[in-house]
Amino acid sequence: MEIQGYQMPENLYYEKNHYWVRIEGDILVMGMDDFAQQMAGDIVFVKIPFAGKKLVAGKKFAQVESGKWLGKVYAPVNGELIEGNEALEADPALINQDCYGTGWMYKIKPADMGEVENLIHGAEAIEKWLLADIEKYKED
Repeated sequence: MEIQGYQMPENLYYEKNHYWVRIEGDILVMGMDDFAQQMAGDIVFVKIPFAGKKLVAGKKFAQVESGKWLGKVYAPVNGELIEGNEALEADPALINQDCYGTGWMYKIKPADMGEVENLIHGAEAIEKWLLADIEKYKED
């Protein structure tokens, strides 16, 4: 669905810092949402932590940089990082070009798949959250 020029697929789950999660079997695929990538501008660097890194929900585990911004990546759930999108090391702009496809960032093996339900999900919840953040980050 589109909300004020931002594409926010309703089938995804969103972490409050604007990272999305898609369930693929018993794995979670994670990336930066359209709002975040538009606000950040051209992405120039993505940290790919080592596979096997233990993740704690709500704790920083990586970073992303653009020409004007340094962002922290927070774990959406407790679990283990099993893969980073190595294509982003050579071409971090894939996030800007296709944030929900080839610009995915990480694959996570959750400790408890039920934790995904704690994320923002469903058209009404996504819209309410995004509109509040659009208002919060509006440029004067």
